[in-house]
Amino acid sequence: VQLQASGGGLVQAGGSLKLSCTTPGRIYSSAVMAWFRQAPGKEREFVSRIRWSTGRTESADSVKGRFTISKDNYNTVSLQMSSLRPEDTAVYYCARGIQWSGDRRDYNYWGQGTQVTVSS
Repeated sequence: VQLQASGGGLVQAGGSLKLSCTTPGRIYSSAVMAWFRQAPGKEREFVSRIRWSTGRTESADSVKGRFTISKDNYNTVSLQMSSLRPEDTAVYYCARGIQWSGDRRDYNYWGQGTQVTVSS
């Protein structure tokens, strides 16, 4: 399964960006879709996830109140990012799994990543 992430770019601190992740087919209701990010020299970390069947969401403390994950349509999950900070700069990856988890090892399918750069 190839996930396609898009929407990254360069934005000033305080600005907004919307990332999208599409799959070639319908996202099954059993799926958990997630966003992770990896900054230079750091481990890949969990950002947000959504249970496709129920719409339940969970986000990392560092982005709560600023980032929102949502279902756009049958094969697209998005991440609306607001009040961006320089420390949000990273490559953002979408992923698909089946466990309600923030551990990247529980996700089997990954997108190629999209760069988000926040200038101060």
